[in-house]
Amino acid sequence: MLNFIISSAHGAPAAPVQNPIASFLPFILVFGIFYFLMIRPQKKKLEQETALNAALKKGDEIFTKSGLIGTIVGLTDLVITLEVAEGSKLKVLRSSLGGGTKALFEKKDDKKKEVKKEVKK
Repeated sequence: MLNFIISSAHGAPAAPVQNPIASFLPFILVFGIFYFLMIRPQKKKLEQETALNAALKKGDEIFTKSGLIGTIVGLTDLVITLEVAEGSKLKVLRSSLGGGTKALFEKKDDKKKEVKKEVKK
């Protein structure tokens, strides 16, 4: 307390007042980075899974997140029946679907095309 009185008596300049927005700027930047690196990609992936689940029908070939590949022979709201081999059927939850095999093979074909383009250059 005594130091404050002495410093003000000597005419020491007061500390500059900081803008309150500037003090929150690091938090805003961290949230922005967090949003673009984590939240947005998860939202996009969830939308794709929802669209895939809505478009499923009997006869589609799909794969699960655990790596099983099969053809849909039965559908309910929560369960999908897959035929993984002739006469061998499995029931899996809709939430465990990884995607359709068409998309899987298209990605591989795209990578092969990119490699061929690089080789030609």
